[in-house]
Amino acid sequence: MNYTTSKTQEFTPYYSGQLADYVTSLTWSHQGEKLAATSAAGEVILWENSEITTLQTATGKSVDCVAFSADSKYLAVGGQDGKVKIWRENQLITTLENAPAWVDKLAWNHITNQLAFSLGRCVQVWDADAEEIVVTLNFENSSILGIDWRKDGQYLAISGYQGVKIWNTQDWDEEPYILATTTVSVAMAWSPDGKYLASGNMDRSVTVLEWGNPDPWLMRGFPGKIRQLAWSEATTAAGAPLLASSSVEGIVVWEKSEDESLGWEARILTNHVDIINAIAFAPQSFLLASAAADGWLCLWNQATEVSQILTGVSAGFSTLAWHPSRGGVSPPLIAAGGEQGELLIWSKTTD
Repeated sequence: MNYTTSKTQEFTPYYSGQLADYVTSLTWSHQGEKLAATSAAGEVILWENSEITTLQTATGKSVDCVAFSADSKYLAVGGQDGKVKIWRENQLITTLENAPAWVDKLAWNHITNQLAFSLGRCVQVWDADAEEIVVTLNFENSSILGIDWRKDGQYLAISGYQGVKIWNTQDWDEEPYILATTTVSVAMAWSPDGKYLASGNMDRSVTVLEWGNPDPWLMRGFPGKIRQLAWSEATTAAGAPLLASSSVEGIVVWEKSEDESLGWEARILTNHVDIINAIAFAPQSFLLASAAADGWLCLWNQATEVSQILTGVSAGFSTLAWHPSRGGVSPPLIAAGGEQGELLIWSKTTD
């Protein structure tokens, strides 16, 4: 690996807050100035400089997904009530009414202010600048389990039963490319460099497609279905990012071999004693975080060994999000949510 650090990095408590119920999702604005959090009670809040702004109080209906637009002007949420709500500068500007469909997946294009969101067996794309739905994409096989735009904004991947369909955003009418599986794609993600697309599957396998190569890799041998995937921004000597996959309470980290015939080589990380609910790499590094129902947030140095365990929730951790800092080898803040509504932020200190 080409990422090294000689300093000891410890994360210490920075902020502690409380929502009314299970924290369902967290996301930082792209400049890192704001953190948005949602809850199973229906709350939508913004954290900025340790101050909380409430955009929506508890409604009794879960809000399940939250995302900032590429320019951080817009914040979108979706949830149990079937509504997609969009705020601009803390003002609610649009409500897309989709009841009775439960909207539990949404994602903004990384380049333009286009928002893709799940709607039963379809995905709709809403353009914030035009303030209109520009396309409805029919996945057909099942309800939507994953939505991810490639970093250059040129492709939109949608996953569910029997794999992943990938649309060219320059021509929505073109037939999508299909990464087929015989099972359900539970988790799906593009690598930050746009070279790879990974699918974590119900049949305890991971499929990795190198874009432009028709023969995907298939990795097997997990204890259960693949719940989470995370790619590193940093790359190894082979020029590829690391891929972390979680299944039940274990993590497998995949590293592409410099020998093409060997494909991807695995190492197993074990420390958690309950289901892992979120995994993510710190920006520009191989520092991996995992948050689990056992109440531990583990930090894995070089995605190899536990360097620190963060605690502070009364039950388990539900989600986590790294601050998108681009300065230095690791970001100054990591945020996590708890199953009892805790909102915690830690900051990095360097000895």
